[in-house]
Amino acid sequence: MWKKAVPNTLYTLGIVVCLVFGYQDGFEKGNYIIVFGAIMMIAIFIMLKIKILKEIKNMQKPNPNSKPNPKL
Repeated sequence: MWKKAVPNTLYTLGIVVCLVFGYQDGFEKGNYIIVFGAIMMIAIFIMLKIKILKEIKNMQKPNPNSKPNPKL
């Protein structure tokens, strides 16, 4: 579970850094190529974040094909 939680946190930080960097260096200085690059990086981070969240969600679901352990 920790192997999935750490990248999820790093993706969130990447999204925040891209937002700040894109705004400061893009909009304020009028360099819209940087804004475009930041938007593309945010889109990649969001796709990877959704993929990891789906994997975490599937890890938590019990397997419907498994039989419960009989109590002795």
